[in-house]
Amino acid sequence: MKAIVISEPGKPEVLQLRDVADPEVKDDEVLIRVCATAVNRADTLQRLGLYNPPPGSSPYLGLECSGTIESVGKSVSRWKAGDQVCALLSGGGYAEKVSVPAGQILPIPAGISLKDAVAFPEVACTVWSTVFMMGRLSAGESFLVHGGSSGIGTFAIQIAKHLGVRVFVTAGNEEKLAACKELGADVCINYKTEDFVAKVKAETNGKGVDVILDCIGAPYLQKNLDSLNFDGRLCIIGLMGGANAEIKLSSLLPKRLTVLGAALRPRSAENKAVVVAEVEKNVWPAIEAGKVKPVIYKYLPLSQAAEAHSLMESSKHIGKILLET
Repeated sequence: MKAIVISEPGKPEVLQLRDVADPEVKDDEVLIRVCATAVNRADTLQRLGLYNPPPGSSPYLGLECSGTIESVGKSVSRWKAGDQVCALLSGGGYAEKVSVPAGQILPIPAGISLKDAVAFPEVACTVWSTVFMMGRLSAGESFLVHGGSSGIGTFAIQIAKHLGVRVFVTAGNEEKLAACKELGADVCINYKTEDFVAKVKAETNGKGVDVILDCIGAPYLQKNLDSLNFDGRLCIIGLMGGANAEIKLSSLLPKRLTVLGAALRPRSAENKAVVVAEVEKNVWPAIEAGKVKPVIYKYLPLSQAAEAHSLMESSKHIGKILLET
């Protein structure tokens, strides 16, 4: 098969389409012929040599895919050859074929094309597992999403609004803020020109929000804590701004705050299967009802993975960047 290979750690140009061996399929796995994959921030970090795949995972990039099942392992019962599916991967999506544990596979939601369905696995599993399973966000609460125009952000806005949550977002320009507003965000904050802590406090009568989803890390840590309501939960899923921070512990105690950290890729297959099952149960009906839609910025052929990475790193996109095989 053909796959994108990292010739050496470095800039996007190190991504090259090469002939490689087909993946092996274990008893509890299925082999998918990939229709499309998506570009995630983790892919750019792996390309730079900063984020190695978990042990035993594919060496190739790609944390999600959609496609058609070619074969199934002998212990797989739910799926069969010919099924059209999408999947959460530990790696290997930037290829014509990928093997994946059966528990990480999802059916294509009704009304969504095979190609567009790849916009969902990573964002849905990330947001549902952190914000809802760990952070316990519920109807009537308030929720701040940093990077509201990202793939994660555009999904989080929609699912939270569908579930009766008041949504705040930050983004860096008016075009991105307008896109967030159109998706249902209630309060849109330009982090380049506004103090998001002050804005959150002003919009909540000084209380703060109940849950925050943060991908920035260190520079936002104290600001996030200052933006939370009593019993607030901060979910940190990325460290784009840095990993080391100092905080005032005195800001945690009086308000009974919780700081949660989570990464999806290092989880065990068993843990991922639990998350995927919860996503199918709770998120898929919202997608099939048209309440949550794929937000896709651009499709590119797999051979143009380098261009896709450059686009991701420019942060010009709104929603997902997808690669077609």
